Amino acid sequence: MGGTHRRGAPFATAPAEPAPDGRDRWFDVLRAFALVRVVTYHTFGWPWLGLVFPSMGVMFALAGSLMARSLERPARQVIRGRLRRLLIPLWVFGLLLGVAMLLHGWVPGADVLYWVLPVGDPPGDAWGEQAWAVLWYLRTYLWFVLLSPVLLRVFRLAPLPVVALSLVPVLVLTALGGGPDGRLGSALSDVSVFLFCWLLGFAHRDGVLDRLRPGQVVAVAPVLLAGGGWWALHHRVDGSYDLDDIPLAQALWSAGFVLLLLRFRPACAWLGRRPVAARVVKVFNARAVTVYLWHEVALMAGVPLIDLMWNVPAFERHLPLGSTWLQFGVAWVLIAAAVALFGWVEDVAARRRPRLLP
Repeated sequence: MGGTHRRGAPFATAPAEPAPDGRDRWFDVLRAFALVRVVTYHTFGWPWLGLVFPSMGVMFALAGSLMARSLERPARQVIRGRLRRLLIPLWVFGLLLGVAMLLHGWVPGADVLYWVLPVGDPPGDAWGEQAWAVLWYLRTYLWFVLLSPVLLRVFRLAPLPVVALSLVPVLVLTALGGGPDGRLGSALSDVSVFLFCWLLGFAHRDGVLDRLRPGQVVAVAPVLLAGGGWWALHHRVDGSYDLDDIPLAQALWSAGFVLLLLRFRPACAWLGRRPVAARVVKVFNARAVTVYLWHEVALMAGVPLIDLMWNVPAFERHLPLGSTWLQFGVAWVLIAAAVALFGWVEDVAARRRPRLLP
């Protein structure tokens, strides 16, 4: 993805050398790791995982960089393509989950249209809440896509000041005690939390980050991390410092973390020498929407599946059926099944030839 780095340098000080297929290996590794971290968090619920690796901030930054690159083409064409890639897998997911919720007594109202265009959180019932609650990410991504032509134009007027000022909305909402109630408030809050990361993606794509001296980045990033960590520890929700529940802490910590990840980029040449690892990373990236959409369904389905295992004496004797780690493993088997069953939808949405695996 443009640019070169010095041979043998452990980190890229210019845009990392792309793989032979033109992809940025570092981006692909980050996206794959972010998805694994999301599934891990939703399995175990460890609050410290958000501090170790703020997956959502990373994913928004990567998406922002790719969006800036795409906007070299006409904006209407880009937005149409992004919507198609997002909405078609969502519609398939919503159709199947909606039928399951209807069978469990869900009675949809007029807001069911949010399943068609999720500018607000799509509705559902309590039975399916674990599955549809994660759609906030797709809703926020949709808003960033729609706003990006304007955001990119404003960003390019004064890149660094605009990135710095992008933290103002979350600071204001925090000072006001949160945004409006309902879908509008949720959308506004999430956009404000991850706006800095999205714009950092722009800064990466336009080379703004690479023009910053390493010392400048090292001076700023720890301040953001320290602010986010301090705010999380002193504004716990129900005794927890989970960043997902503390918007300002999430915004600051993600900002500092992503700034370091995008400025100091390993060349990731090792990936080209490890075909198995490269293949896994490739599948994760080509099926990222499928993995994200279906991972909670896999976790839900794993519970009754493990319950059935208790009826098999050999499983009861030799498997840790009461362990969350087993649920984690079963979930990945079911995620793989979902990728096999529904991953081709991403190919259709991208107007590629449908394939079982990329």
